[in-house]
Amino acid sequence: MESDEDKMVDANDVESVDDDFYSGELEDDYYYSDGDDGGGGGGGGDDEDGPGYDFMAEAADDLVEDSLYWRQQQSYSVLKEDDIKQRQDDAVARVSTVLSISKVDATTLLRHYNWSISKVHDEWFADEDGVRNTVGLLDRPVAPISDVRELTCGICFEFFPPSRIVSAACGHPFCNSCWSGYINASVNDGPGCLALRCPDPSCRAAVGLDMVNMLASDEEKEKYARYLLRSYVEDNRKTKWCPAPGCECAVDFAAGAGNFDVSCLCSYSFCWSCTEEAHRPVDCGTVSKWILKNSAESENMNWILANSKPCPKCKRPIEKNQGCMHITCTPPCKFEFCWLCLGSWSEHGERTGGFYACNRYEAAKQEGAYDEAEKRREMAKNSLERYTHYYERWASNQTSRQKALADLQQMQNVHLAKLSDIHCTPESQLKFITDAWLQIVECRRVLKWTYAYGFYLPDHEQGKRQFFEYLQGEAESGLERLHQCAEKELQQFLTPEADRPSKEFEEFRTKLAGLTRYNE
Repeated sequence: MESDEDKMVDANDVESVDDDFYSGELEDDYYYSDGDDGGGGGGGGDDEDGPGYDFMAEAADDLVEDSLYWRQQQSYSVLKEDDIKQRQDDAVARVSTVLSISKVDATTLLRHYNWSISKVHDEWFADEDGVRNTVGLLDRPVAPISDVRELTCGICFEFFPPSRIVSAACGHPFCNSCWSGYINASVNDGPGCLALRCPDPSCRAAVGLDMVNMLASDEEKEKYARYLLRSYVEDNRKTKWCPAPGCECAVDFAAGAGNFDVSCLCSYSFCWSCTEEAHRPVDCGTVSKWILKNSAESENMNWILANSKPCPKCKRPIEKNQGCMHITCTPPCKFEFCWLCLGSWSEHGERTGGFYACNRYEAAKQEGAYDEAEKRREMAKNSLERYTHYYERWASNQTSRQKALADLQQMQNVHLAKLSDIHCTPESQLKFITDAWLQIVECRRVLKWTYAYGFYLPDHEQGKRQFFEYLQGEAESGLERLHQCAEKELQQFLTPEADRPSKEFEEFRTKLAGLTRYNE
């Protein structure tokens, strides 16, 4: 006869194949699509011609199945609160049925093993007694209650009739009032209450959901239920909360998907791996370094080193952006010195070159006295200029993307209806305009992250850098043509004079649709 353990083999195998993926062991190689070696972080794609980032495929109509919103060929699902609760209940019911235990005990087991059904089954069938002891699911009381008229509460040591005494599976007696205080205090301490144990210090018996519902106050019951619901997402390696402010949706990610970028129901797109904003085709490591660099104090120090010199007396950094070489430090120092050689100004005059030159500096420079300091300053300046070059373009594309999002919203709310009236065309036939703006938004995002990728390209890989910059330039050129067409050329068809279907509008449709496909 086939045992329960045999029945679960196939299901466990299916779930356990994801372990390496969700533990992060496959992250570096997994991020890239087939055919990409994973090097550099930005060269991979879906085909041989480049990134091939098909935004319109990702923005396909949502499929609704069992209240779950599936996107990207069902590589991930966006879960609302009801969906999370339903999945949680299904997992509890499944474990309860297979292991022939109560739903309360199944909930305790799943929470202990981070809501992994396969892990619960593996551990339970391998060593049921060991699991029960570890989790606190006792199969018999360790302190059986005798048939007496009164019992002593183990906390307040008052005597109570058995009807006012409550025990967990262990049998240790505590009164209702002490139980309520103990549970309420634990719930108010935070999510740790989900691993609540018997108040007896020597006992490891679990205190389950049934006792919380029986003894806790209404407010604490609600808090406990929230902690339990959130634990399904926060303890489960397959799910994460959407990081958008105010969003209460979660994302369940399927191992084996083509990329980590997901789009929540709130319209926020992010990387499921690192939870930063969506950044394909750039890898998470590059994004992390770039964000850290943008926020680090190191760039401030680079700027100070490249654009200032220390006062020879008090060592305070001083910036000189115009004027002569005569510098006076700020109070209380007030030291006067030469900007070039940093010597006291009292030793300078016409014989040393006047106010705009310093013969001492030129002579010392020829002797090599200033080579090391000047070299460090020049390197810092070059580094700062290079970083500024990439950061300004990264930030510019981010700004353009935000404006494109605003323009898209205005197009959907105002202009589409106006165009429909002017040209006697159903709004459904104007979808090519919305598609163009969606493509612009996505291309701005991708192009923005190419500057982070370009910043970290090794200097010695000149061939790779030249090819990357060529592709980047082509992408920018194509995007600018699309943006120009969608933003400027569309305006002529929104005027009252264009109050009829026209050949020009059909030509515009063909041109815009073509540019959209070109930039996919």
